[in-house]
Amino acid sequence: MAMTLTLRVWRQAGPDQPGRLVDYVAHDVHPDMSFLEMLDVVNDDLIRKGDDPIAFDSDCREGICGSCGLVINGVAHGPDPGATTCQVHMRRFAAGDTIVIEPFRARAFPVLKDLVIDRSALDRIIAAGGYVSVNAGGAPDANCLPIPKHVSDQAMDSAQCIGCGACVASCKNAAAHLFTSAKVTHLALLPQGQPERARRVVRMVEQMDEEGFGACSNEGECEAVCPKEISISNIARMNREYLKATLAGE
Repeated sequence: MAMTLTLRVWRQAGPDQPGRLVDYVAHDVHPDMSFLEMLDVVNDDLIRKGDDPIAFDSDCREGICGSCGLVINGVAHGPDPGATTCQVHMRRFAAGDTIVIEPFRARAFPVLKDLVIDRSALDRIIAAGGYVSVNAGGAPDANCLPIPKHVSDQAMDSAQCIGCGACVASCKNAAAHLFTSAKVTHLALLPQGQPERARRVVRMVEQMDEEGFGACSNEGECEAVCPKEISISNIARMNREYLKATLAGE
């Protein structure tokens, strides 16, 4: 059964322009629509009226890329745990509800327009050291890899991070520790990451600080909203890695 909802959407013409919440009425919203499909319908109506459509990011719409990230009723990515915004369906809301939709907010994530933010600060953290530059050779057979299963499982759990920035948006300090620690942990646990292990963590943490992200106060909001359910235990591992590296003079 179709629903009618009230949307309070953040509208901002550009990075240097003031923004505000604007009310819209969404008609004929079907419970099986995804959240982004609902926004598409609202935008179609705005375009027919000659109004500027709501700008928002999306790409895969399959929970893989994370570019769709929005703050929905104060929660990064919305009400569903372990899900991105594009995986939220309108059956999570009731007819007549008011839904507040905002961009991810952080000093390091400037708003470009409406709900679109610049996440390139996360890319620069990766560029600072989140890679393997040594020649690791060709891929051996999987059963020949000298990695215990419990270690490879931890590495792959961390590698699931899609860099959406929900952890930053949910943190009162706008910290990027969950994102950075997931990338540090992924490579720190694998043989291919060992030659650059110490240098990697120092460079990535220093870049994180340079980008203007805040400090971690270990309250767990980041883990609660992460669509891939990355564990905050990675943050403790990153802190240990960083301490060892700095004591070793990296």
